Amino acid sequence: MVHCSTLVDVLRARAQYHPDKCAYTFLAEGDSETAHLTYADLDRRSRVIAGWLQSRGLTGERALLLYPPGLEYISAFWACLYAGVIAVPAYPPHRNRPTPRLSAIAADAAAAVVLTTAEIVAQLNQRVQQTPDLQALPWQPTDTLDGEVMAAWRDPELDGSALAFLQYTSGSTALPKGVMVSHGNLMANQRMIQQSMSHDEDLILVSWLPPYHDMGLIGNLLQPIFAGGRSVSMPPVAFLKRPWLWLKAISHYQGYITSGAPNFAYDLCVNKTTPEQRASLDLSRWRVAYNGSEPVRKETIEQFTETFAPCGFRPEAMFPCYGLAEATLIVSGGHNASRPVFHTVRKSALEEHSVVAADSPGDAMQTLVGCGHSILDQQIVIAHPETLAECPVGRIGEIWLRGPHIAQGYWDRPEETAQAFGALLDSEEGCFLRTGDLGFLKDGELFITGRLKDLIIIAGRNIYPQDIELTAEKSHAAFQTSACAAFGVPAGGVEQLAVALEVNREHLRSVVMDEVIAAVRQAVAAEHQARVEHVLLVRPGGIPKTSSGKIQRRLCRSRWTAGELDVLQAISANDH
Repeated sequence: MVHCSTLVDVLRARAQYHPDKCAYTFLAEGDSETAHLTYADLDRRSRVIAGWLQSRGLTGERALLLYPPGLEYISAFWACLYAGVIAVPAYPPHRNRPTPRLSAIAADAAAAVVLTTAEIVAQLNQRVQQTPDLQALPWQPTDTLDGEVMAAWRDPELDGSALAFLQYTSGSTALPKGVMVSHGNLMANQRMIQQSMSHDEDLILVSWLPPYHDMGLIGNLLQPIFAGGRSVSMPPVAFLKRPWLWLKAISHYQGYITSGAPNFAYDLCVNKTTPEQRASLDLSRWRVAYNGSEPVRKETIEQFTETFAPCGFRPEAMFPCYGLAEATLIVSGGHNASRPVFHTVRKSALEEHSVVAADSPGDAMQTLVGCGHSILDQQIVIAHPETLAECPVGRIGEIWLRGPHIAQGYWDRPEETAQAFGALLDSEEGCFLRTGDLGFLKDGELFITGRLKDLIIIAGRNIYPQDIELTAEKSHAAFQTSACAAFGVPAGGVEQLAVALEVNREHLRSVVMDEVIAAVRQAVAAEHQARVEHVLLVRPGGIPKTSSGKIQRRLCRSRWTAGELDVLQAISANDH
């Protein structure tokens, strides 16, 4: 294929050389094909919408994309690239429900237009009646545009420095910010994904992830086009209602299958599929099962591998990885010919930000999962978050990154951009991105230990919330998997440990509150020598998460302190 400097070049070349190859397939209910786009279809549809955008003088402006999952959203995103318009993907507004986050994104981005569907426009009053500023924007249904406007399209002649879209952060630790992703950033990260996962034109990428989030969009919808393969997607709700549908789709399609999700999705597949369903699956063609976006757990990898080995799933397919919006998407990953890397360390050393192998049976131990090596021409450094000096080997610090995939900063936030994207080391020239994530390197393998701002410090000890969460949710059968938030609560000048856990639906009527609360406290005390001062039992779906499944610990804490968390019962130590 000819040399390409942007994704527009990539798709135009694909449409020229392989016009009839299927680019996108959509499974509206998760179990049957309902819509397709070939490379030629996608190129034509993108030029239609792009022609309308250019005819309205919107090149260089921001377009808010508010679509349900599906091929019209995909076409609109590509159309923005074709038109030189800066796309702003977001969730469409729900009916008769406030949309403060969406309003904040629209205002922050200074959106000039909303692209959506005719169905959503017909329900506009119901969807945005509480947000008049959003309603005041021009709304254009792209599914009503005909081919005549395609004549207005002109190649925007972009280069790598041009902004492609604003990727609003998921808000796991703070209010969402618009990460400025350039065409060059996208191309660099697409090369990293392709190289690490060995993708070529045989790729079939199966996805249920939200298409508005970086992993669902960049990894699952753009990578297949970059590699010359095919994307097969379904709505997130289809998977969440019936996890088996994800595995069924992977089993159905022939080719080099890549598909992945956050850690909790693999737990759901183990817990929510039946032996009869598993007996019908062939997972032998699943070459890359990436696992990222939240702490990757050894127990999850082992249980999933063991459960689905009879279906042909290979241990080497499991692909722990690490990424973030500010780095476009992927940062590190393994190799699909190797099994995941585990490293067992002393817990007491972790509390001191040191990495010491646990080589004695008497040690209190914790096993960490490696998230792979640095990819292509990227640099990963572990830095002390306060002194800003590079950490020696064996010390945990903040993960800093440098490379062509690092985004351009935060939209209209120069101070925060300078703080996050302008980090300097004494021994290095050039700026690094401060990720806010803690970890260490061992033999080139990157291990993630937590987020800097989520650390809980109790009596001088550094406690990682994800460790507490795993112990707490496993302490009783009444708790939902991957639905626990541990956080610190200031009290009298010190920090106290609070744990919020969702009670699963099967136990809602039968749960004995005192029993499960005692189980949480006993398990955390035994495993971590930490006292849980506050135990919050929450209704199903009550723990706030990002669109990619990350636990929003600070939001959970703020909702609880404001009396806005849907709590069944809350018990503090001084209540007894």
